[in-house]
Amino acid sequence: MKKYVGSLIGIDQGNEEVFSDFASGGDMWTGAGSRERRKKITFSEAFRSVPTVQVGLSLWDMDSGANVRADISADKISEAGFDLVFRTWSDTRIARVRMSWLAIGEVASEDDWELY
Repeated sequence: MKKYVGSLIGIDQGNEEVFSDFASGGDMWTGAGSRERRKKITFSEAFRSVPTVQVGLSLWDMDSGANVRADISADKISEAGFDLVFRTWSDTRIARVRMSWLAIGEVASEDDWELY
């Protein structure tokens, strides 16, 4: 558990299209090639320390002819941003994905003092 004492708490959020492979015949739709997509997210303002990031699916357009498989995560989280990650495998065919994210963490204050 993260505990913040006497700090400002910042919340940043977004909703990002990670890929759209249906129209272009991309790997996620054809089921061949890379089955992972990443999208780099930069926070609107850097956090003071590494924030907590939560991700979710806000749009998932898929083929109904196979099992539904997905692994979503936030990776490489830093004070400045992170990677949205969507993975699938086997015969699952995904036309497009949009993911939402929420970051909560400590932010700097104009009253903070930095010595040296």
